[in-house]
Amino acid sequence: MKKVVAVLLTVMLLLTGCGGNPSADAIEKYGSDILKVYNVGEYIGEDVISNFEKEFGVKVIYEVFDSNEMMYTKLQAGDSYDILVPSDYMIERLIKENALQELDLELIPNISNLAEQVRNMPYDPENTYSVPYFWGSVGIVYNKNNVDQADLEAEGWNILKDTKYAGKIYMYDSERDAFMVAFKALGYSMNTQNEDEIQAAYQWLMEQRQTMDPIYVIDEVIDGMMNGNKDMAVVYSGDAATILSENEDMGFFMPTEGTNMWSDCMVIPANAENPKLAHEFINYILSYDASLDNSETVGYASSNQEVLDELSGEGGLFEGNEAYLPRDGYDKDEVFNDNQVLKERLTELWIKVKAGEQS
Repeated sequence: MKKVVAVLLTVMLLLTGCGGNPSADAIEKYGSDILKVYNVGEYIGEDVISNFEKEFGVKVIYEVFDSNEMMYTKLQAGDSYDILVPSDYMIERLIKENALQELDLELIPNISNLAEQVRNMPYDPENTYSVPYFWGSVGIVYNKNNVDQADLEAEGWNILKDTKYAGKIYMYDSERDAFMVAFKALGYSMNTQNEDEIQAAYQWLMEQRQTMDPIYVIDEVIDGMMNGNKDMAVVYSGDAATILSENEDMGFFMPTEGTNMWSDCMVIPANAENPKLAHEFINYILSYDASLDNSETVGYASSNQEVLDELSGEGGLFEGNEAYLPRDGYDKDEVFNDNQVLKERLTELWIKVKAGEQS
């Protein structure tokens, strides 16, 4: 997912908001006044939970994870949640494993608010199991004073191997994202299963490590680029929007070789204990007010069309911010497929890249 956060341990937050005791009406209507949500850390608006609790007379148990794989492990262990917010490829896996409930879209009328760009996603084209929460891309944040725009346009992802910028780059510390960069730089699909192409990408990353002295980071990239510590970084679009908002010297570039277009969605697990209230929560998140709070706080592109237009338009919080609104409809951009064999192979090679070992 695109946004991986610095949460080393699962943190459970019981957010009671300002609404006082749960309403007996909620128990009568939903069968329970407790909703368990499992989401990425630092990935929700400041007042979203408390306002939901107040409006519907319920309590939300809000737990966070730092990766899709961490979430998946807990599900496999039998933990029960009413709402999950996984990424595209993980949703594909959960659908294959019959681990999700089909949604009753009649209970989610606000689905009509969905932005055009997140309708008909390939892993769930009819929104049978999932409703988009945030979406975005991956690109290069760069210091406009120190990085030549002509180099970016001429080299694309390969600028991250241009020794003119040696010692001045951050790479995202993730095998999926690092290999995506290498695959795209070489003209391959980021979902390739061709071993020759995988090896070529591995060599690309090894050469980068040896010649560019990259710093491998996750969340540290935000403060690092805000402070101008490096000249370039591979960054998720929402984090890039935040960086650009805080440092006017920074720009955002989407290489023409293509990139990862990702989406995180709300789903209801098969073992959810309160699916009725889960539907209410999904519908609430798609409302204007909740979507606005979410996107203003987190910085990622809203799945609500009105909010997306407002924040990116004239007078909006992200007006002129080239990272907020992801590129749409570009044929070289891709969505990650669920392929556990490829994931394991890339993990193995990424460990070697970081250790400087030849395969």
